[in-house]
Amino acid sequence: MQRRSLLAALPAALLPAMAQAQAGFPDHAVTITVPFAAGGPTDVIARLVAEGMSKDLGQPVVVENVTGAGGTIAAGRVAAARPDGHSLLIHHVGHASSATLYRNLPYNVETSFAPLGLVSDAAMTLIARPDFPATDLAGFMAEIRKQGDKLNLAHSGLGGANHLCGMVLQHAAQASLTGVVFRGSAPAITDLMAGRIDVFCDQATNTAPFIREGRVKAYAVTLPQRVPGLDLPTTTGAGQPSLVMSTWHGLYAPKDTPPAVQERLARAIRAALKEERLRQRFAELVTATVDDDRATPAFHRRFLAEEVARWRPIIQAAGQFAD
Repeated sequence: MQRRSLLAALPAALLPAMAQAQAGFPDHAVTITVPFAAGGPTDVIARLVAEGMSKDLGQPVVVENVTGAGGTIAAGRVAAARPDGHSLLIHHVGHASSATLYRNLPYNVETSFAPLGLVSDAAMTLIARPDFPATDLAGFMAEIRKQGDKLNLAHSGLGGANHLCGMVLQHAAQASLTGVVFRGSAPAITDLMAGRIDVFCDQATNTAPFIREGRVKAYAVTLPQRVPGLDLPTTTGAGQPSLVMSTWHGLYAPKDTPPAVQERLARAIRAALKEERLRQRFAELVTATVDDDRATPAFHRRFLAEEVARWRPIIQAAGQFAD
C-alpha cells in the first residue's frame, strides 16, 4: 500500500520541477525548419518571423532549410523531434493538402503536431500568356472549359502552392489541362511571357511585378478581398466563389510540447507580427499578416482540420497522389 501511494504521488511531486523547466523556456536557441529552399517566399517569411520571435523570447531563433518531397521530409523531422519547444516547423497550405496527397506519410498531419498559430495570408493570381484570348475571368474560365487539355498549365511540382492552385482551377472549371513541371516559378513565368505556356496560377509574391508591368495577362486574385497594389478583381467578386485559395503559413511544434510552452511560443509569434520591419517586408511580398485571434493554437488547430477536409475531395477528384 505504501509503495502504491508513493508511486501515485510521484507525478504530483514532479509537477513543480516540470513547471520550473517550462518557466525557463527557452534555455537555448530555437530552430524553425523551413521545408523549401532558401530565398523563396516561405524562407523569407520564416526569417522575418524568427527575427521578431528572437527579440521576444530572449534567445536566438534560427532557420534551417530541409527540402524535398513537398515539405514532408522537414515535417517528418519536426514531428519526431524532442517536444520541448526548441524545434519548430513553418509550413504553408501544402501541409494540409499533404494529408491526402501523400499516401504513406510517416506522421499524421492533424495529430503529430501542435499548431501554434498562423502568421500570413498570400493570394494566388490567375495569369496567362500575353496573347491569351480571354479579357476577363468569365472568359478565362470559358476558354479553359472549351480548350481543356490543349492548354498547358505550369506548376513547380507535386504539392507546391501553384500545383494546388492549378488543381483548384481545374476542379472549378471541371476541365483537365496538360500539366508542365518547372523547377520553380521564375522559369515558368519566363515561358509564360514567351507564349510557350498558356496558364499559370502562382503566388502574388512571385507574379506581382510582371502583372504591374503588363508582361502577363492577369485575371483575378484568389482571396475574397482585393489585394493592395494589384488592380485585379477577386475570384468571388467575379462570380467564381469556388476559386478561393490562400497560401497561408503557420508554425508547428511536435505534438507533446507542453501547453505552457505552446502558449509562450504563440505569444512570441504575435509579438513578431507586430514588428514594423516585418509588416513592411510582408507588404513588399504582397503578403498580409494575420490578426491576433488567428495567431493562436486554438484557431490554428481548427483551421488546419478545416483545410485538410477542404483539400481531400479536390485532390481525390484530380487523382494525383504520391507514395
